[in-house]
Amino acid sequence: MENIDPKRQGEETDPAARKRHWRQRLVAERQRMSDRLARNEALQRVMRVWLVERADTVVGAYWPIKGEFDPLPALHRWQEAANVEDARAARQQRRIALPVIDKVAATLRFHVWYPGCPMEEDAYGIPKPKDTEVVQPTLLFVPCVGYGPAGVRLGYGGGFYDRTLAQLQPRPTTVGLAYASAFVPWLQPEPHDVPLDAILTDQGVAWPVE
Repeated sequence: MENIDPKRQGEETDPAARKRHWRQRLVAERQRMSDRLARNEALQRVMRVWLVERADTVVGAYWPIKGEFDPLPALHRWQEAANVEDARAARQQRRIALPVIDKVAATLRFHVWYPGCPMEEDAYGIPKPKDTEVVQPTLLFVPCVGYGPAGVRLGYGGGFYDRTLAQLQPRPTTVGLAYASAFVPWLQPEPHDVPLDAILTDQGVAWPVE
């Protein structure tokens, strides 16, 4: 008979402990990924193609940490692809925004970002735009530690995105970005979870499934 680790057995029956275990596992696997360059290039292409039919002019994203996929190069190309004559005009027509934590409400607000934008670190050591305009994205790219069926996202457990999306009106279209290897088939939504509208991976569109 197979020996069962009591600690692991507890993880299987406690959803919160199970999520903690998988967060640690997936982040560790992501940070030591040997084919990161090829996966990044593939997901950049998926993003660019997915954006072609979108009419959004303000897109929110994130500054990558802990081995996350970096969405900013693809968004910079999306911005430059605006039908205008110069980069400054492109930034006015299509704007990129990064999250800044509101410590009081424990939610996120979004500040305009552009290459060379003045930056400073937040309380978690993550770079954020300094003193740029606050905007409300109509499309929001969200980092995923993991993802499950039907648009369920596994984040870091802080709840910032869920609280933010519960308050934003109108609610932006939300798109998770993840490597395909981060799929967690058993992941189910909890009452506070806000499912994503779409999930893109280096292998294509993972959700919605057509």
